[in-house]
Amino acid sequence: MSITLSAADVKNLRDATGAGMMDCKAALTEANGDFEAAIDILRKKGQKLSVKRADREAKEGVVIASVNADKTKGIVVKLSSETDFVSKNEDFVNTTKKIAQIAIDNYPADLEALLALPYEGSASVADKVTDLVAAIGEKIGLTNYEKIEAPQVEFYIHMGNKAGVIVGLNKANDSFTDAGRNVAMQVAAMKPVAVDRGDVDTSLINKELEIGMEQARAEGKPEAMLEKIAQGKLERFYKDNTLLNQQFVKDGSLTISAYLKSVDKDLSVTGFRHVMLG
Repeated sequence: MSITLSAADVKNLRDATGAGMMDCKAALTEANGDFEAAIDILRKKGQKLSVKRADREAKEGVVIASVNADKTKGIVVKLSSETDFVSKNEDFVNTTKKIAQIAIDNYPADLEALLALPYEGSASVADKVTDLVAAIGEKIGLTNYEKIEAPQVEFYIHMGNKAGVIVGLNKANDSFTDAGRNVAMQVAAMKPVAVDRGDVDTSLINKELEIGMEQARAEGKPEAMLEKIAQGKLERFYKDNTLLNQQFVKDGSLTISAYLKSVDKDLSVTGFRHVMLG
């Protein structure tokens, strides 16, 4: 089945990956227009993709992370907008902070439950969001709500409210505050996909193995060696993309796991949540 690709489609893929225009067009054609599949095709062909360029296409809004008084529960919410003009508005930021406070005070089960909770001056959080749409004239939505519960939860909000992270620690102590915040900052900077290698989704592992084999095949490696090479690439994936195995950004001589053990020999991470604009 033939598809019609617009110049905008090709440009969007180029902006998101940094790959050449012709490579992007070929990948989109092979993927029948599927954007994510086209990215996988580019990777399989050995393209060095620039993930950072995709950030330029991020939608606007405000992300707020917060924890309760005893630091056993944490939440992250995102109120999205179309323009940074709106997201930088003081009332918009304050509204997001109030929603975050409602979330931490009530700790609702999910986004739907949060939207149903009362909001001062409005019947519910959902009604407040609707009021904002009517007043501002942009597409606005409470698009994300994440939560975590642990013996100790620390948080980090990236400058300009562009990202929020909550991290659960397996032990509680006031002396762990800086460590928890450093790990939250690590999550914001390095965007791990899981806490440890055992937490990575099987479908993602299989995808990485497939990409690794295709890359090795494209490099002309013998078929008998492809699986071993792919396993080696998977190990690299674990080191780059699982939190405890990542190199600590503040001290490259340590992994996050080793850094936490330097604070307390039994200290580790139970989980994290990361919400970004986009």
